[in-house]
Amino acid sequence: AWTALGGAILSIEATRVHRLAGDVETVVVPTDSGKGQRIVRCRTCQVALWSHYAYGPISDDVVFVRVGTLLDPDAVPPDIHIFTSSKQPWVVIPEGSNQADEFYSLKEYWPDSSRARLRRALS
Repeated sequence: AWTALGGAILSIEATRVHRLAGDVETVVVPTDSGKGQRIVRCRTCQVALWSHYAYGPISDDVVFVRVGTLLDPDAVPPDIHIFTSSKQPWVVIPEGSNQADEFYSLKEYWPDSSRARLRRALS
């Protein structure tokens, strides 16, 4: 899991995500890359549940879940805090936490087992 712009995000294989109730709708929003981002929202309350980013094959096979929407969000504390250069001054990152001004290197921060899971999800 990681935090970005104050939100905690969990990147995980799409096959491991199961919606427990309610209907969803997908909204496409523009991104700086021009490729867009698909945000899956609760049809009733419009809360963002997860996203698909346009990173080639990753766009369908890996989802980015909003940790706050999980039954037990405390089960997935952040491994790294990213885009900290734009965080608000009142956001306090715990001392000793991994952090990056912008994005980060998967090779530097992800364990071999996590990178292997990503490779399997994309194959």
